[in-house]
Amino acid sequence: MDGQAPDIHDIAVIGGGVNGCGSARDAAGRGASVILFEQDDLAGGTSSNSTKLIHGGLRYLEHGEFGLVRKALREREVLWGIAPHIVWPLRFVLPYHRGLRPRWLLRLGLALYDVLGGRGPLPPTRTLDLRSHPAGGPLKSDFAVGFEYSDCWVEDSRLVVLNARDAAERGARILTRMRVTGAERSGEGWLVSAESRRHGARTTWRARVLVNAAGPWVGKVLSGVARLNAPAALRLVQGSHIVVRSLFAHDRAYIFQNADGRIVFAVPYEGEFTLIGTTDRDYHGDPAHVAASEEEIAYLCAAASDYLRVAIRREDVVWTYSGVRPLYDDGASRAQEATRDYILHLDGHAGQAPLLSVFGGKITTYRRLAEAALERLRAHLPAARRPSWTGGSPLPGGDFARDGYEALVAETLARHPFLAGAHAARLVRAYGTRTERLLDGARDMADLGRIFGADLTEREVLYLMEHEWAAEPDDVLWRRSKLGLRLSPEERERLAAFMRDAGRMAPEATASSRPGIVTG
Repeated sequence: MDGQAPDIHDIAVIGGGVNGCGSARDAAGRGASVILFEQDDLAGGTSSNSTKLIHGGLRYLEHGEFGLVRKALREREVLWGIAPHIVWPLRFVLPYHRGLRPRWLLRLGLALYDVLGGRGPLPPTRTLDLRSHPAGGPLKSDFAVGFEYSDCWVEDSRLVVLNARDAAERGARILTRMRVTGAERSGEGWLVSAESRRHGARTTWRARVLVNAAGPWVGKVLSGVARLNAPAALRLVQGSHIVVRSLFAHDRAYIFQNADGRIVFAVPYEGEFTLIGTTDRDYHGDPAHVAASEEEIAYLCAAASDYLRVAIRREDVVWTYSGVRPLYDDGASRAQEATRDYILHLDGHAGQAPLLSVFGGKITTYRRLAEAALERLRAHLPAARRPSWTGGSPLPGGDFARDGYEALVAETLARHPFLAGAHAARLVRAYGTRTERLLDGARDMADLGRIFGADLTEREVLYLMEHEWAAEPDDVLWRRSKLGLRLSPEERERLAAFMRDAGRMAPEATASSRPGIVTG
């Protein structure tokens, strides 16, 4: 595209989370003209606050959601294949806890998990003697038997950004910090009004189809923005996590059962930390203000401490985060039992412009959700009738073998020997083969500019501002990376000052100037 807006877009998407960006990517790749509105930063809500797992959801088997588990497990290998830099395998250890689920039930559930996942490249379940296996070292001596199985890890917020990046390169317009203030049917299309949260400018856009992928705000879009009377069958469920210093040296994760029927994960995180989560409780406030409560923090500390030799105290927690899951309200009595599958609701009588609203969903199945969304729109959009394609096309930077990460790190170090090994490894994890674009022309560390803290360089920050819609320090430190765990308050302020100056002095160096991209 030449960057000029068409008179009318095929699809307008509200919401820059994984479902919105995944749908925008799929539609743009089929030839549809797409415009996406995000009121804040990409992945600024639910999509950056997950447990970071690509998994079938072992516990969903107890609730009879076999179809969801099968669908998610089949997606596990697909996502690993198209994004091997940000998705990788992880082995999970489930200690047998006397008095909770019986051993035979755990074996049966894991056997079914393997069957539903098919005969893929991930190793199957096996039984561990925790008295001799390294995974038993951090655990209390009560736990003698465990079961080990496979799932995958994902850098969730980067998954969102890379979907947006690919959508933009296929012609989509991605508008961040752009709040949709109204949407009304006009003839056979929609008039969508939006306001920039940066400078207050207001614009109106036309689209044939409106996709409501606003996550926790999906109901607000229906009632407030589109002013429809259709009820939103939405259940908001809060999930919180804590991060502590590393609790174990090995590379396995744990899944702990609790007496209340829930499970909690303890996962190696960012090299020096352990991530523990999640909680499940109904949420009734503004999703923008969700935060881990002291009650949730205490619950997670206690749940992990039931298994670990060394108890976790409140003062051990170095960071917390919380998200609101926009689940479909299926009438389940407890938040943990509400379905995690997605529901697509199409509004619009014959001759009316359609509105497709997305309820629920897991980050694991976002790509399948996007395919299902376009299938629902076949009657309204010729492009939606074209073949699905996203499962076989790598995300930006993911065009290398799924077992080729170590080789790519070695190649990066060979080309740029001035990099520290850990620095090269982090860059390849974030950018994959596009690390070379970031480092282009650099002969030494001085060529990468100032260092703001840890190994975050001026060159990387500018790259994120130009190519990945980063506009504020939190975009860089908590969504494009997790370097916020390592920078001091003073270093963060220096970064903020630099980004303010860069935004003022070189607006042409932001993503808004690139073909097919507008950021407001």
